[in-house]
Amino acid sequence: MLLNIDAGELAGEPEELYALAHVVNIACGGHAGDDASMRRVIACCHRLGVRAGAHPSYPDREGFGRLPMSMTSEALEAAVAEQCHALVSIARNAGDVPLGFVKLHGALYHAANADADVAKAALAGAIEALGWEITVIGPVAGTTVVVARELGLAFAREGFADRNVLADGSLVPRGQPAAMIEDPARAADRARELAKSGTVDTICVHGDGPNALSIARAVRAALS
Repeated sequence: MLLNIDAGELAGEPEELYALAHVVNIACGGHAGDDASMRRVIACCHRLGVRAGAHPSYPDREGFGRLPMSMTSEALEAAVAEQCHALVSIARNAGDVPLGFVKLHGALYHAANADADVAKAALAGAIEALGWEITVIGPVAGTTVVVARELGLAFAREGFADRNVLADGSLVPRGQPAAMIEDPARAADRARELAKSGTVDTICVHGDGPNALSIARAVRAALS
């Protein structure tokens, strides 16, 4: 059971946050992150021996990648490829740090899981930059996993330790009350439930939360 942490989104992220992860999803410019932040996170992953991956999004820095966008398949593929290429270049210059994962961010994560054309375009952009030996991190069920497997890509089913869910199992939308779990003990309990369910391969903690480090510590301890 892998703990994946979305990172490179805020200035001053503690290095311990990356050390607690099995996989670090690195923001690569679409919604957050820049060359300096990518270099920092890649260098930390390399030094700590933590696996790294790309965390591309819609090109929406103003909305932090959380706003739906209407893009042609060609434009979306190019946007994702551009972000992933930027991370690949930095990883290569840092000592050929391997990038074995891709996880779409925010609104793109959800749009791809509902629309095969969006999923195909986004994953095509990731493949162009990262190659075919990547593992896609995405929702347990929906379009993303179907498209990834049709393409022959490895897939890791994801649950969230720090997000509340609705009765139908979907995430409480961002911006609504109680969308986030901010208590580390509750997040650890949620992680245990997910791990025992057998429905997920990886559990996420968002690195941009106010209690991200405390939650990551609690979740990693629970999984260990």
